[in-house]
Amino acid sequence: MGQIPVARPTLGEEEAAAARRAILSGWVVQGPEVAAFEKEFAAHLGASHAVACSSGTAALHLALMALDLAPGDEVITVSHSFIATANAVRYVGATPVFVDVELNTGNLNAELIGPAITPRTKAILAVHQLGMPCDLGRILPLAREHGLMVVEDAACALGSEINLGAGWEPIGRPRGDLATFSFHPRKVITTGDGGMITCRDPELMARLSRLRSHAMSLSAAERHQAAKVVFEQYLEVGYNYRLSDIQGAVGREQLKRLPALIAARRRLAARYQEGLAGHPYIALPQEPPYGRSNWQSFWIILSADCPQEQTAVMQALLGRGIHTRRGVMCSHREPAYQDLPLRQPLPLSEYLQDRSIIIPLYPEMTEADQDRVIAALWDTLK
Repeated sequence: MGQIPVARPTLGEEEAAAARRAILSGWVVQGPEVAAFEKEFAAHLGASHAVACSSGTAALHLALMALDLAPGDEVITVSHSFIATANAVRYVGATPVFVDVELNTGNLNAELIGPAITPRTKAILAVHQLGMPCDLGRILPLAREHGLMVVEDAACALGSEINLGAGWEPIGRPRGDLATFSFHPRKVITTGDGGMITCRDPELMARLSRLRSHAMSLSAAERHQAAKVVFEQYLEVGYNYRLSDIQGAVGREQLKRLPALIAARRRLAARYQEGLAGHPYIALPQEPPYGRSNWQSFWIILSADCPQEQTAVMQALLGRGIHTRRGVMCSHREPAYQDLPLRQPLPLSEYLQDRSIIIPLYPEMTEADQDRVIAALWDTLK
């Protein structure tokens, strides 16, 4: 039997043709394809503006820069996320303040935010972990009450939906101040790597657009189209966080696939829920009443009385040609964050890192391969 990867991007002739189109155009750095991708992405979400970046981490860094945070400022977020979430807070000189998560969703527990707020708190960085919508219905009112900004780390959540009382809407419109996305190959759509920021404030988005290109006062397109010689200025310290036009062209084709990709992921997630229901040693993630996941990943949680540890289960599955990944990491356990004292204990964050396993899920996964994964879990965890 062949190997079953944990994830696989969906790319085809359409993306190859789009990349070729950009290459042959002669404009391969950020240009018209990126501009069109931004416009189409924003329209898909119902957002007014979108700014493309070189990665999801770059998008998150710029979004936090837009809040004008300074050393001594605090940002409430989760340790239970890829380390880029915490790193982006430190990039701007602020301090991440970690709170624990909910067991079923893996997302920030809104009830724990209040005790973490201090006079130094300036923002909440809310992660939609692995595509599962977080509880914005409680987070946003709390932020407004305390005058805090909200950034949604929606790196994994393109295509996920939330209902805050006015019907289902896509994650990333955004509901807070800004939202960021990733186009890494393990995400629902990919440009090889890349990211996007959405926001409702046109002035803020204009600043973000400049910051991703060394904060130049004129874009490459504006200089190219100028009828007379013009010179740019550099208004503040910026970064080289541009997305290439080759990537932008690929992203446009990927965006066309999005509805079908989400439908396939939800179908496969439902089969996992059915096939693993009732397992004595496995708990399954649960969508909250207010959220619909895109199922960017599917994970299982080993019960406390499971006779096998996480690594042993993963190794047994690998021996059967089934690739997995450890559950979402905890930044506070990494050497880079050993100097950061915890304000609150994080038992569920640590439990999920130690007891959860991400299992294969991707749109081209066959039912036969999925049945093989389900059978292997039942056989391994007896």
